[in-house]
Amino acid sequence: MTTDRLSELTAAGVAVWLDDLSRVRLSSGGLDQLRREKHVAGVTTNPTIFAKALSDADEYNWQLRDLATRGVEVEEAVRMLTTYDVRWACDVMRPSYDKSHGVDGRVSIEVDPRLAHETERTVAEAKALWWLVDRPNLFIKIPATEAGLPAITATLAEGISVNVTLIFGLDRYSQVMEAFLAGLEQAKANGHDLSRIGSVASFFVSRVDTEVDKRLDRMAGEASDAAGKERALGLKGRAAVANAQLAYERYGQVFSSDRWQALADAGAHPQRPLWASTSTKNPEYRDVIYVEELIAPGTVNTMPESVIHAYADHGETRGDTITGSYDAARTVFTDLESVGVDMSDVIATLEREGVEKFEASWLELLDGVTKSLVEAAKGTGRPNRAAKGDAQAAEQAGGNA
Repeated sequence: MTTDRLSELTAAGVAVWLDDLSRVRLSSGGLDQLRREKHVAGVTTNPTIFAKALSDADEYNWQLRDLATRGVEVEEAVRMLTTYDVRWACDVMRPSYDKSHGVDGRVSIEVDPRLAHETERTVAEAKALWWLVDRPNLFIKIPATEAGLPAITATLAEGISVNVTLIFGLDRYSQVMEAFLAGLEQAKANGHDLSRIGSVASFFVSRVDTEVDKRLDRMAGEASDAAGKERALGLKGRAAVANAQLAYERYGQVFSSDRWQALADAGAHPQRPLWASTSTKNPEYRDVIYVEELIAPGTVNTMPESVIHAYADHGETRGDTITGSYDAARTVFTDLESVGVDMSDVIATLEREGVEKFEASWLELLDGVTKSLVEAAKGTGRPNRAAKGDAQAAEQAGGNA
């Protein structure tokens, strides 16, 4: 008998979400097939995903020609292209949304990452995207920067569902949960139905190991003796899982509080931890390690399709692999500190680089759409002056990135 490993994972309390979206995937029925056959119950996107999708496909040509004919500016074109895909994906995932009573079946779209340090503009952008997509199973992704925290609260207070992204550290995660609780309390005061508001907190995983392992390799190379080298190398590949396990401990503490219970009694759903960046970056590590080691009730794991298929082929669901691991995870952090790894600096570096990478992908997306609009305008027989102006701006911005 064939083992349905993804079904076992789902039964263990992990919602399987796809970390990818493209119009080819939508038009081919590929997303719906993953929903029906691979237990995929949600979709996440980011600027990098959209930049790749628009660079690879001809599926966008008809819309680009229409946008070029209208002479729209590139940023409006990006909004129209990406919200079209997300709206379509929301419709594909609607059965999962209805079946789960609004918990799953969600599709995420991110605010312009260049606004990561501007609270009011982030909220305005979130409201605009919510209106443009106009689907109840949408998530607006807002980064967990200092300016993003009050934006998360304000957006939730408007009754808008939020996926908080780019969380790397435990203290910031605690701040995110506080922003969530405050947002729901304000939403309740504003008269919104809390049962219709969803949220996840995207806690990034593999990037933590990538950064910590780089530092451990350097320390091993600088070690004065074999024992020091062995100690540093022995800690590789352990930071990311320990970090996420301790995040789940904090999740349990917050969502068992009296404050949360008052919101739950009003119909609110908890803000689930979502394990993001779960593809293995080091080929020496098991390709499904960030799935197998992070199984616990009430979590989401968003995976590239390759990881979904890998887990379906050889993933092992061993029950809850998080609860009860907290002391061992704290020991990992103590050991990392003892060899000289400054986790506070690791987290600060990852947050800064995360925003920078998404900004770079956004500029790449703008540049690609600009060029596509110019090409499409040639087919319409009229110049697209807005696109040409934006091409110069994008080129200059790319040179400064």
